[in-house]
Amino acid sequence: MKVSLVKATENDAEAIFDIQVKAFTPLFEKYNDYDVNPAKETIDRVVERINRPNGGFYKILVGSEIVGAMCIYWKDNVRFWISPMFILPSYQGKGIAQKAMILMEKMFPEATSWELSTILEEVRNCYLYEKMGYSQTGVSRIINDNTTLVFYKKSY
Repeated sequence: MKVSLVKATENDAEAIFDIQVKAFTPLFEKYNDYDVNPAKETIDRVVERINRPNGGFYKILVGSEIVGAMCIYWKDNVRFWISPMFILPSYQGKGIAQKAMILMEKMFPEATSWELSTILEEVRNCYLYEKMGYSQTGVSRIINDNTTLVFYKKSY
């Protein structure tokens, strides 16, 4: 399965938005995290991320099909943040996110650290990030009675 990352343009906003909603709706239904769940964002937020001067959205492609996306931005020239990253439910569990993260790290060799957050209760997400060399920072944020956001970092 050939996975690639391609920087998105505004022409990709609708496709990215549709995938984002499909990817995050099951988590929204499970956790009712109204304040942070990307399924509740607007397409305008996707366009903002695409046009972000210190980053952008990158389409995750399998062949020529968009199956997900990741927003990458840099806090300064060497510290990078990933948020959000998502894969269509029908493509999850196939190693695509792992391949996309490896490609991302190769695209930005100047990065001295990568940071992200995820839902603590989503064990598969935590496992992926830890497998990729990320460690919990010790910072967490309780979203509601069912949901805790935990922060991860990978340094070089």
